[in-house]
Amino acid sequence: MIVKNEEAVLGRCLESVGTAADEIIVVDTGSTDRTREIAKAHGARIYDFEWIDDFAAARNFAFEKAGMQYCMWLDADDLLLPGDRDALLRLKQTLDPAVDVVMLRYNTAFGQDGEPTFSYYRERILKNHADFRWEGAVHEAIAPRGRVEYAEIAVTHKKERAGDPLRNLRIYESMLARGRSLVPRERFYYARELYYNARYDDAVRELEAFLRQPEGWIENQLEACRCIAWCKSALGDADGALRALLGAMAYAAPRAELCCEIGRCFFERGDYPTAVFWYELALTRERDDRTGGFVSPDCYGYLPCIQLCICYDRLGDREKAKAYNERAGSYKPDDPSVLYNRAYFAKN
Repeated sequence: MIVKNEEAVLGRCLESVGTAADEIIVVDTGSTDRTREIAKAHGARIYDFEWIDDFAAARNFAFEKAGMQYCMWLDADDLLLPGDRDALLRLKQTLDPAVDVVMLRYNTAFGQDGEPTFSYYRERILKNHADFRWEGAVHEAIAPRGRVEYAEIAVTHKKERAGDPLRNLRIYESMLARGRSLVPRERFYYARELYYNARYDDAVRELEAFLRQPEGWIENQLEACRCIAWCKSALGDADGALRALLGAMAYAAPRAELCCEIGRCFFERGDYPTAVFWYELALTRERDDRTGGFVSPDCYGYLPCIQLCICYDRLGDREKAKAYNERAGSYKPDDPSVLYNRAYFAKN
């Protein structure tokens, strides 16, 4: 772990890990609160690392201090739910030592029912002393190689406080000011930081430049098209947003997330028949988390169904509207929208 001023969440994280960790390495980058005291109370070995605006450098330093056969990384606002901790303990007993990388789910956003609404796989457990190196000053990653396995174990990200929204953007712009050229992955994430900070024109420029680079990863290319659409929408360019979404099909067959985005465009125009086409298409798409891309589970069931309920109601087909509402309810039985629609149909 690399940490700084995480007294609010570090204890929760380490308690959730429990006996799953044989050793705990905490690299502190300049805490002034009780972070170190909390880490020490949980048996962690604590090291200091002078922060140099480079997450990969800090993570590599942390990995260098590890002495066990495998390394697992966490952030301070991550935790293992009890079922996932138990599954991790079982994995430790059964994992073939020839495995180099274990990919685990990373659940980072949640609905009112507590179920994940945004998830993706990360290279979470890596063989130690196998020359794995983190790359990227921001949004650092290790490219999986060797024998890679996937496990149905999730790390849950529970952020309790807002971070510095400009930190990542400052790091990227400092790199550019020093004359550093961004590799495609860095350009993609730099553009996303511009989007997060409402610099929409700049974000579009960088995303389009990223898409012109042939070395870009397909999952980032698909996400870049969606991000361009979000920027165009924020700028009031609805046609440009739709063109960006349709352009994503130059890279791969549409996934449910893209179908729902396109459906929303037509829904907002009041073109309900075309919206129906895209939402129904979303329901035919198979979810494949192992592509490595970002996954919105609701797009593979609940979201298109609840939108189809509204579309068919506005088209005057009450029976189809009711059927899709019930189908949405099969995914989320206590969802407020499903319950509201059910009461609406009962009165009308």
